[in-house]
Amino acid sequence: MAISTRSFEAITEAFHRASGIRLGDAKRQLVVGRLQKLARDRGMDNLDQYVQSVVQGGDSDELVRVVDKLTTNETYFFREPAHFDFLGDLLDKGALGSPGKGIDLRVWSAASSSGEEAYSIAMLLADKVGRSGWQVVGTDLSTAMVRACERALYPLDRTQHMPPNYLKQFCLRGEGNYAGHLLIKRELRARTRFVAANLMQPLPDIGEFDVIFLRNVLIYVDPESKQDIVQRVLQRLRPGGYLLTGHAESINGQQLGLRMLRPAIYQR
Repeated sequence: MAISTRSFEAITEAFHRASGIRLGDAKRQLVVGRLQKLARDRGMDNLDQYVQSVVQGGDSDELVRVVDKLTTNETYFFREPAHFDFLGDLLDKGALGSPGKGIDLRVWSAASSSGEEAYSIAMLLADKVGRSGWQVVGTDLSTAMVRACERALYPLDRTQHMPPNYLKQFCLRGEGNYAGHLLIKRELRARTRFVAANLMQPLPDIGEFDVIFLRNVLIYVDPESKQDIVQRVLQRLRPGGYLLTGHAESINGQQLGLRMLRPAIYQR
């Protein structure tokens, strides 16, 4: 299937309004490839007609499916390990949370994709803090990704950066039809919650956090959207809390009331 320039511009503009992400002409083939299946699922073999039904027809449910398709990203456990080293050091020093006050240590994976980041955080907390007294929340724009996170089933090839003892301690190896996969153990899943949330819009009631991972999302959005997202996310950061961004991302120059401790690590 092909797509006209007019339809490409219409669907990418609708996608930008929903996600804050700009897809230029260099992404045309990616967009076409991912929209083809959606169009066929609706019995259409013409992408221009499909785009018209989504954009002009005001089909908000189908637009959610478009956003799901265009925001699916591959990731792996313990990506950008310097952040996990930093978090581990804080936990070793007892520098996080409110021990003795009955307040759980809370960490937010704000763009959790398929969940590897959130479960990596959960493994570290379980190792350093114990099986209680903490909670991880993962959010993603894609409702399909949230469902995948809740299943907690992953290919083993995404564990190359996972400490071997964590693989044994927190994961179950699949057998039979699930050979080559792992399942996150129930006790970690019980303390890790996933919610569909659009960082471009008012957030659901997910509470406040001691640490927020906001990684590999700001690089995709325009400057105005970046500032809106960061300010919205910071409303959920507790005083003295930490914000971790991707190493290829920068929030320098914004008046945010943060102190940069090292590249991609900030404290309120």
